[in-house]
Amino acid sequence: MPLIDDLKLPMTERDENRREFLAVLGASALAFAGLGTTVTAVRYLWPEVLFEEETRFAVGRPEEIAQGTLLVLPEQKVFVVHDIAGFFALSATCTHLGCMTRYEKENRRIFCPCHGSQFAVDGAVTGGPAPRALPRLDLVLESGMLVVDISKPAAPDAVLKV
Repeated sequence: MPLIDDLKLPMTERDENRREFLAVLGASALAFAGLGTTVTAVRYLWPEVLFEEETRFAVGRPEEIAQGTLLVLPEQKVFVVHDIAGFFALSATCTHLGCMTRYEKENRRIFCPCHGSQFAVDGAVTGGPAPRALPRLDLVLESGMLVVDISKPAAPDAVLKV
């Protein structure tokens, strides 16, 4: 059987329609890829600003916080305690699975509603599955104000005496 060079044969209308469709499809794919590349390049040049929460915040003046008081700061996820020894700040995040704890004033304890961990006012574990005490946070006196820095852990027995 002899080979026929089909490029020399005249094209039918069906072949022309198919070629036009494939040409339009290929051009559309290239245009879409070019548009995607352009959008990606422009987004790369645009600054991505990440606004992080402030890690330092003022709590108040020491003389305004009565001894025996536990301040609850839910937005900052911090407890500030003023006891006989002085002031200290505790993280309000449970050491079991990271749930937010709550202070129960009537029982004078810190309680995790998720899994039942219980903590004393000084952060020590008194019950439940929590493996560690609530960590203390850096608390300093600056310009007459108590300032907590949640990015800096403090020693487990750290107390600020004023």
